[in-house]
Amino acid sequence: MRYRRLGRTGYQVSEIGFGAWGIGRSQWIGAEDSESLRALHRAADLGLNFIDTALAYGNGHSERIVGRFLRERSERIIVATKIPPKNDEWPARDDARIKDVFPVAHIVASTETSLQNLRVDCIDLQQFHVWNDRWAEQDEWRSTVGKLKREGKARHFGISINDFQPTNGLRAAETGLIDSFQVIYNIFEQEPEKELFPYCEKNDIGIIARCPLDEGSLSGNITPGTTFPRGDFRNDYFRGDRKREVMERVERLRFLLHDDVKTLAEAALRFCLSDARVSTVIAGMRTTKHVEENCAVSDGRGLPAGDLERLREHAWPHNFYD
Repeated sequence: MRYRRLGRTGYQVSEIGFGAWGIGRSQWIGAEDSESLRALHRAADLGLNFIDTALAYGNGHSERIVGRFLRERSERIIVATKIPPKNDEWPARDDARIKDVFPVAHIVASTETSLQNLRVDCIDLQQFHVWNDRWAEQDEWRSTVGKLKREGKARHFGISINDFQPTNGLRAAETGLIDSFQVIYNIFEQEPEKELFPYCEKNDIGIIARCPLDEGSLSGNITPGTTFPRGDFRNDYFRGDRKREVMERVERLRFLLHDDVKTLAEAALRFCLSDARVSTVIAGMRTTKHVEENCAVSDGRGLPAGDLERLREHAWPHNFYD
């Protein structure tokens, strides 16, 4: 496993991070706690030291699994979690008021709950799970962030940027209180490279690349006949004719399979890691098999320059979360 600096936090984080949404069991159906724990342990054995979870993942279930794992390990594991919006609206609406989404008492209570779930004294990286940059200058969140840091309950703060809004957070960053951004970045969604990445590089802000496989699209395993368990959010994400559209788009990427790049999932992860400004790529991992495949990509080999140039024409702005 190779490591990169998470901006001004100074953390040296593994290039591949553990995306823990799936082990929360509320929207990704099929995870078993025993296998989730095995996956977390296997990841740590392979050198992974960064886990991203959230209070909203299974109403704290993901955090509790991570907390149990942390008590079983002796090495330093860096954990990021997130404060859910009080009004339960993802993403934040343009007209949303911060007092309805992140009132002071909610920020504090959510952080306290996460500390209990994770069984830690201090959260390494606390994040707002949605954002509206109209809130940037408002004192509610700014003073509360400072208070939680002073009290030793959160070392650093970041923003998980709304879906397909990579510049929604730059005003907040101007306050100096934001140490990292988590953003959708993958072969289809390349927009963060234009403004967000240069800004973060200039201001030493960490970049956590999420959805590197576009919720499974870029694995190459989605076909019109693919089915998901009842209650799994992917039934909605890939609703209608989307599976066929995804398959056709992904088939055009098979030119990436050369020079020991064996799968499209591997190629997708290597794409994200090819940009040195990315601190870590959080891939969803619910089994030891996923862990071993994903961690193997951290070997210092990005995609060839020629392939990266060709991929520019395969950018596909789409928002299946709508």
